[in-house]
Amino acid sequence: MNILVLNCGSSSIKYKLFDMPDGGELAGGLLERIGEETSLLSHRAGGRKVRVEGKVADHREGLKWVVEALLHPEHGTIGGPSEIDAVGHRVVHGGERFTGSVLITPEVLDAVREFISLAPLHNPPNLMGIEAARELLPDVPQVAVFDTAFHGTMPRYAYLYAIPYEYYENYHIRRYGFHGTSHRYVTLRAAQILGRPSEELKLITCHLGNGCSMAAVKGGRSVDTSMGFTPLEGLVMGTRSGDVDPAVIPFLARAEGMSADEVEEVLNKRSGLLGLSGVSNDMREVERASEAGDERAKVALEVFAYRVKKYIGAYVAVLGGLDALVFTAGIGENSYRMREMICEGLEVFGIALDHERNRRTVGRKEGDISREGSPVRVLVVPTDEELLIAKDTFEIVRQEG
Repeated sequence: MNILVLNCGSSSIKYKLFDMPDGGELAGGLLERIGEETSLLSHRAGGRKVRVEGKVADHREGLKWVVEALLHPEHGTIGGPSEIDAVGHRVVHGGERFTGSVLITPEVLDAVREFISLAPLHNPPNLMGIEAARELLPDVPQVAVFDTAFHGTMPRYAYLYAIPYEYYENYHIRRYGFHGTSHRYVTLRAAQILGRPSEELKLITCHLGNGCSMAAVKGGRSVDTSMGFTPLEGLVMGTRSGDVDPAVIPFLARAEGMSADEVEEVLNKRSGLLGLSGVSNDMREVERASEAGDERAKVALEVFAYRVKKYIGAYVAVLGGLDALVFTAGIGENSYRMREMICEGLEVFGIALDHERNRRTVGRKEGDISREGSPVRVLVVPTDEELLIAKDTFEIVRQEG
């Protein structure tokens, strides 16, 4: 079964075509700058890479480009649209309604529209991608895989904020968490590496990239996560502040003469590694600046590592112990220096790195980087959200059969 996985942003379509159930990747790519004067498609298949430029007006036209690339006589991998058996869509927000992946129906589409108020930047392009795919491939089953779904198992005391309860009842203000598909993938993979069922394990999963989040996973279920009502809460990120005193918002509004929207923009787009270092939101550039003696870059790294370390301590308490600490995503998979900074001093929890293994495990490599004999395993697991979306899509379509 050929399954096309789509991840639609406001001006982009990221895609992969999988042969399921084997999970082989047949093709993939990225179409970016949708709606601009010059759009760019980067496509790969069968060891070949091609780039195509032109003007793509909207996601419907963009998806046509994607399908045409998959059908191309030289770099395509299928003979016709009928060879696409199902489409799996990444959808950021499923609210409280969806705690698992679902076949897309008119009712599901209505729900995705309803949750635009909770994810105004993400659900609209996700919805555009679904509508474009349903129009272009009308007879092909479509599945929605929600970023928030994995965290739907959090208990009330973990997801409720201590604000007047009517705000939860009226506006659904609560912790939702994000990156759920990534956290679920590395949870399942970690269980395979450890040779134990996920139902027996206590894990802390660290998705560290430009966006960062952590999850406490007990028995294969998320019981807490660092992102909250929005992806702004929690860890220091590339441009997001993570946790701040809420009183900072009105203080900055008064001190700088800014509106609430302008303060929100500062916290989302001008903070994090970028705001602290003044160098970049890219961890690699901040690390290079720190090594060259830039004091602000050094401080930015220290704050980043400290915030992760603090959440690890909190989640060990939440879980009542720990079997493995799992690093994933761009920083988690590639920055051995940051992993060292985070794990330094955590021997009290049974977390100890083998520094040689840690330094060797970079560049999409999977590995156990814990010291021999340490009671807690420290793993690097490259995430593959698209493969998990393909697996969910395959299972749902097969069951619907």
